[in-house]
Amino acid sequence: MPFALHPALERDTVPVARLALCRVLLMRDRRFPWLILVPEREDVREIIELTPADRGTLIEEIARASEVLTRLFQPDKLNVGALGNLVPQLHVHVVARFTSDPAWPGPVWGSGAAEPYEQEELDQLVATLEVQLGIGAGAPPS
Repeated sequence: MPFALHPALERDTVPVARLALCRVLLMRDRRFPWLILVPEREDVREIIELTPADRGTLIEEIARASEVLTRLFQPDKLNVGALGNLVPQLHVHVVARFTSDPAWPGPVWGSGAAEPYEQEELDQLVATLEVQLGIGAGAPPS
């Protein structure tokens, strides 16, 4: 069976890029710079279900996403987590956090209503993320 993105992730995110293992998604909430990495492996719920090689790739891709968010947004803290309580498909959240954000110091989940991006802002951010992740034209060397 081919890989299929969970419907909740499909609904709540915008596609950004495909890395060696993960599909990179941007959460549709402009209050938080928030990427979600989804390993493109069918029926995987937990990190321990990945092969050792895939686990290594996952941590490198989390680091890559973290470096991009740090470079673009200079956050006070990065939150990285794989919860899966509501969406069982394995996915890892990488969220740039600020002491001034509306959820600080608590978690971003359940913290008010998501604020959608304006289309132009969204398009520009996705293009920037693609380049910074090394996917788009003119991307910096890895």
